[in-house]
Amino acid sequence: MPRTVVVTGASAGVGRAVAREFGRRGDRVGLVARGRTGLRAAAAELHEMGAEAVVAPADMADGAAVRAAADHIESVLGPIDVWVNVAFTSVFAPFTEIGPEEFRRVTEVSYLGYVNGTREALARMKPRGTGTIVQVGSALGTRSIPLQSAYCGAKHAVNGFTSSVRTELLHEKSRVRITVVQLPAVNTPQFSWTLSRLPRHPQPVPPVYQPEVAARAVVHAADHPRRKQYYVGASTLLTILGEKTAAGLLDRYLARTGYDAQQTDRSAPAHRPHNLWEPLDGDGEDARDHGAHGVFDDSARKSSVQAWWSRHARTACPALALGAVAVAAGIRGRAAGRAVARR
Repeated sequence: MPRTVVVTGASAGVGRAVAREFGRRGDRVGLVARGRTGLRAAAAELHEMGAEAVVAPADMADGAAVRAAADHIESVLGPIDVWVNVAFTSVFAPFTEIGPEEFRRVTEVSYLGYVNGTREALARMKPRGTGTIVQVGSALGTRSIPLQSAYCGAKHAVNGFTSSVRTELLHEKSRVRITVVQLPAVNTPQFSWTLSRLPRHPQPVPPVYQPEVAARAVVHAADHPRRKQYYVGASTLLTILGEKTAAGLLDRYLARTGYDAQQTDRSAPAHRPHNLWEPLDGDGEDARDHGAHGVFDDSARKSSVQAWWSRHARTACPALALGAVAVAAGIRGRAAGRAVARR
C-alpha cells in the first residue's frame, strides 16, 4: 500500500536517490531541501515514474520552515507515514580554520536539522500511534576523522539524540519506530560544493559507493525499522569495530593518512562557490540540477555485500545453518557408505 514519505535533502545526493527509490515503489514523496531547482527536477523524475510528489522548500535549520513544509506535504499527500532525515552541510578544513559561525551553521543543519525533522514527524505520528523515522547517519558518527570536525560532531550528536528518543518511545510503549542507517563514503555532489579550505579538491575516503546503494538500505530500514543500526558497506562496519577495539591505533593512522586520503591530486580554487549559506543550484538562467551523483562515478561501487547481509541476516543465517547441517549430513552419509563398502 502506498505511503506518504518525507525526504529531507531531497534535491541532490543521497536524499535525491532515496526519493527516487521510494517513488519507484509507488510511494507518495514529500521533497524537502533549500535548492528549488533540484527539488523541481526531483519531482519531475518521480512524476515520470508515475509517483506522486510535492515540493516543499525549507532550510532544515529553521524549525518554523520545517513545520510549514510538513503541513504543506500532509495537506497534499496525506498523513506522513515515513520521515527520512538526510539533509546536511559541512566544511572541509582543520578545526582552527573553521569560523565560529561556520561551525554553528554546520551544527544547525546537520544536527539540529535532524532534531527539527524528528520533532515534526513525532508531532504527527505519535497521536496516530504509527510511523517510522529513519536517520541517515555515517560511520563518522562513531569514528571521527581529521578535516571534518563540525560534520563528525554533528553525526555523533545525531546518534546520541536518536538513542534518547528511542528509549522515550519504548517507555511510552509507542508503535512509532526510529532507526539509523550508517553510511560509508558516497559519491555525491557534496565534494564539489561543500565549503573547503583544502589546497586540493576534496574526495570521499575509499571505498566509495554510489548513492543508490545507500538509498536501497534506507528504504529497507523504513520497511523494517529496528533498534540495531543498519550498516552500509564493509568499510562502515570495520570502521565502527575498529573504533571499539583500537581507537588509539586509528588515531595515529588517521593522523598520518587522513589529510591526503580526503584530497585528489587536483588543486582547488581558493574561493570556489559553496553551499554553506545558500544552495548552489541557482534559479532562472543560472539554474543547475546537480542530481544524485558526484564526480567519482569511475571509482564508485554499485553494490555492497555487507549492506545486503545487513538487510537479509535474519533469513540468511537460518539458511546458512540449514546448509551447514545438510553438508554435515552428507559428509556423514558418505563416510557411512564408505565404511559399509569396506566391510
